[in-house]
Amino acid sequence: MEEELRLPWVARLDHLEHRAWIEQNEMNALWPGKTCFHRISRAKNEKLVQLAVADYEFRQSIYKKEMAELKSWCLKWGLSDMGFGREKTMYCYFAISASLSLPYDSHIRMLVAKSAILITVADDFFDMEASLNDLNILIDAVTRWDGTGLGGHSKAIFDALDNLVKETAEKYRQHQGTDITSYLQQIWCETFASWLMEAKWSKSGYMPSTDEYLRTATISIAAHTLVLPASFFLKSSSPNAEVSPTATEYKTITKLTMLIPRLLNDIQSYQKEIEDGKMNYVLLYMKENPDANIDDSITFMRDLIDKKRKELLKHALMDGLSDLPVESRRLHLSCMKVFQMFFNSSNRYDSNTEMIQDIQKAIYVPPDVGTWKPLVLVPSQSGSNKEFQTTISSQQLVIRPFKYQKRRIIGYQASLPIARRGYVNMFITPNFRLSFA
Repeated sequence: MEEELRLPWVARLDHLEHRAWIEQNEMNALWPGKTCFHRISRAKNEKLVQLAVADYEFRQSIYKKEMAELKSWCLKWGLSDMGFGREKTMYCYFAISASLSLPYDSHIRMLVAKSAILITVADDFFDMEASLNDLNILIDAVTRWDGTGLGGHSKAIFDALDNLVKETAEKYRQHQGTDITSYLQQIWCETFASWLMEAKWSKSGYMPSTDEYLRTATISIAAHTLVLPASFFLKSSSPNAEVSPTATEYKTITKLTMLIPRLLNDIQSYQKEIEDGKMNYVLLYMKENPDANIDDSITFMRDLIDKKRKELLKHALMDGLSDLPVESRRLHLSCMKVFQMFFNSSNRYDSNTEMIQDIQKAIYVPPDVGTWKPLVLVPSQSGSNKEFQTTISSQQLVIRPFKYQKRRIIGYQASLPIARRGYVNMFITPNFRLSFA
């Protein structure tokens, strides 16, 4: 109960929620005595926990491999040793790998993680390292998409970006036969231009209106730069017409995914940005409302976030409000939850220590469930394509995984005792949401 009250659902990541269920399995709804559709004995609950642990550790093995590949990519393109700003490779990969419960493919995780790393490095370059002349030169190169003449940090950033765009476009061309290079370049150009605008505001001391600020700042937070390119690779890929590189044409759910992270970030970072001379919605609200103080400004923003979050949840979870595929809508929701996790009660993203324990639990440390006997897998008689089944004879519960794109599992077909009238075949979604990546 204390944990439930401490951290709201919108700030929790699915992968760590699965771990919490595994480690606290005796409190689960499947425990005898709880009101539920059916009851499962302690022995059977232990079998389910064993399956959940195996799934979790299988995911961790994949995540460790991808993390090593990501670190190698950063070293190759010089992003992990820039000499300034934040090095957040682990944070970026943790955020995408731990936030999704559906079996997204590896290249989606890697695309989002690489993009987040580039966003962090480039944003810090614009904020703290480069002169305005250096920034104009880099923006010109990004606009032309030609890195000729660039040097130093500007060249490293552009080369890594160019590699990411080419790699992403080629994967999509092989998958769908369509070239999305122009779209990817435009969305990154838009993001870089917003960083330049904020740098000009900061260096000149210009204070925009709150509306003018949000038009730029909802782009500079770069949530859409993460979500929209990745949406192309989901099961129901978004047609080009549904993901325009012009902000005024973005879908409502995308605009909400851009606004909420910006306001969350500004609430937790306004003190640092006062010192750095940067613009922030907390400060601009007080400028437009002279009678308001810091607390008034933050209260207004929290109320606005709450309102917009409810709107985003409707668009993400209800059919008929958005014509984006359900997978894309869920990806938008996951992105919002990641920012809520980072900025729920502090600026965890800028902390060098606050995220370490969660990262260890998500990727490196197996779940702690005490001691139990290994799960015995019995091959069924299904010819060359063998399936595996777990048979628990005491209550005649037979669980067989449905095949779902090779090794992924999302549910079970089970024969369950119903009252006193024999058995019925039915589809159930496990409470611990098994899904192999």
